[in-house]
Amino acid sequence: MRILFIGDIVGSPGRAMVETYLPKLKTKYQPTLTIINGENAAHGRGITEKITKNLKQWGAQAITMGNHTWDNKEIFNFIDDVPQMVRPANFPEGTPGQGYTFVKINDIEVAVVNLQGRTFMPPLDCPFRKADEIINEVKTRTPYIFVDFHAEATSEKQALAWYLDGQVSAVVGTHTHVQTSDNRVLPGGTAYISDVGMTGPYDGILGMSKDAVLKKFLTNLPVRFEVENGREQLSGVLIDLERETGRAKSIRRIQINDDHPFTE
Repeated sequence: MRILFIGDIVGSPGRAMVETYLPKLKTKYQPTLTIINGENAAHGRGITEKITKNLKQWGAQAITMGNHTWDNKEIFNFIDDVPQMVRPANFPEGTPGQGYTFVKINDIEVAVVNLQGRTFMPPLDCPFRKADEIINEVKTRTPYIFVDFHAEATSEKQALAWYLDGQVSAVVGTHTHVQTSDNRVLPGGTAYISDVGMTGPYDGILGMSKDAVLKKFLTNLPVRFEVENGREQLSGVLIDLERETGRAKSIRRIQINDDHPFTE
């Protein structure tokens, strides 16, 4: 079992990188399951139904979200009709969509879970307790449990990974858009990385226009952030799991940009 996860897609540059490189990555690495975080896919904020269909057409078998889930209001019209999409499971009761889903590949089922952190983020239900609740439900069906933890604080991400070590196959961090180099397999067999990184502009600031972000820091005035144009990047991870147990064997980082060109 091999999982390919592609980090936060930002706007049309991120979509272009997925369309171009996902087929090549699939040919090179032969992943069993491909998951993409799509919460910034529409102009850097939210996602649309058309983009959702495109991501699935390009090869995504599951789509995770985050704190920008509701930024594009169109999502309320379709999220309940996309079983492959998960938004943070610790959103309040009654929120549209679902917090986890099962993806079946041949005779294998993988549970894909989305959670959101609370440190420096909007207040939500406890991600630790929600994780307990979900794992108790899904572990009767599959040992393969993948968690996208969309959180700001590295400490909170590490804490959840240690809390779930041995109970899930992987805890991968998203949201901060900068790939970290701490990928490892924890002693209990859970793959971990603090942040997978983003897929989109390579020369922006977290994907946004440098000029706008610099103006914000220099003046502290309200500024409208737009997706940066120019060079592009793709960030992701490859996670290999044991067939019988769902425990992680390895986690490798992927970066594609002008400084790390893709090789066949």
